[in-house]
Amino acid sequence: MKKLSYFTVLLAILAMIILLGCESRMSPMETTGTEQGETNTLAKGKSGGSGKSNTAHLYLHEKDPSDWSIVEDGAWGKMKYNLEGAEFKFVFNGHGLDEGVDYLLIYYPDPWPGTGLIVLGAGTANDEYNVHIMGSVNTGDLPIATDANDGAKIWLILADDYDEVNASWNAWNPTEYLFEYDLISFNDTDD
Repeated sequence: MKKLSYFTVLLAILAMIILLGCESRMSPMETTGTEQGETNTLAKGKSGGSGKSNTAHLYLHEKDPSDWSIVEDGAWGKMKYNLEGAEFKFVFNGHGLDEGVDYLLIYYPDPWPGTGLIVLGAGTANDEYNVHIMGSVNTGDLPIATDANDGAKIWLILADDYDEVNASWNAWNPTEYLFEYDLISFNDTDD
């Protein structure tokens, strides 16, 4: 009987350790229901490269256009990209989007209306409110020479809001877009 009691106490302690360990790994800002273990990026670190790696990350966020602050628990995305190469290679995953809506991932150069805008890729949000866009695009250096910024802005916009054929905006719906957290740079090694 005494061995059974020690065993029961040991199991109870082990269960508590496991539960506490799981809780300590979650930030209060994390959300559930995102694909592949991703969480709300407000709990994540900043965008950018790491050490001497050619790979970097960029977070995109839903923002309030009245002051451009990040919308807490809003839609968001993460792009993994190369810092240099013959082409701009990237993988983008967006979360919390509208199901069935077509999106474009773009490079947007200032000033308005974004002359020199480059469509990097397109995708449709699935029934889990996620979009996956990847590609390898011959962009040249980013930002382009005529961009008013010191870095490139990457946005996820509604596909219906931009006319690729005429390189012009059809509409401006910033509450439906994801905007860059930081500006990025890409060095085209074929230039």
